[in-house]
Amino acid sequence: MSQPMSSDRRRFLSRIVLGAAALPLLRMTAAQADLPHLTPDDPAAKALGYTSDSSKIDPKASPTFKAGSHCAGCALFTAPASGDWGACGAFAGKAVNKNGWCMAYAAKG
Repeated sequence: MSQPMSSDRRRFLSRIVLGAAALPLLRMTAAQADLPHLTPDDPAAKALGYTSDSSKIDPKASPTFKAGSHCAGCALFTAPASGDWGACGAFAGKAVNKNGWCMAYAAKG
């Protein structure tokens, strides 16, 4: 009889899948500067609880948030050559703020 998968394991596996899907985005360079900025009103942003400023997150409202977490420290984020907005594997075709955060956050190795 198998045991049910824990939520931590599910979260880890979903981040692995997101990371694998993001690999092609890691090759983006000049093209990422042309990406439109993701807004918190975007349906995908709402689904993952994205905010462009992680310092304004209420930890009680977002229990998966850990203090100090932000897009620049996420494995899914591709840092821009300059500026505050870079590509993210969780939001294909949109740029996220390096100071933002969402529930797809996966700390860099």
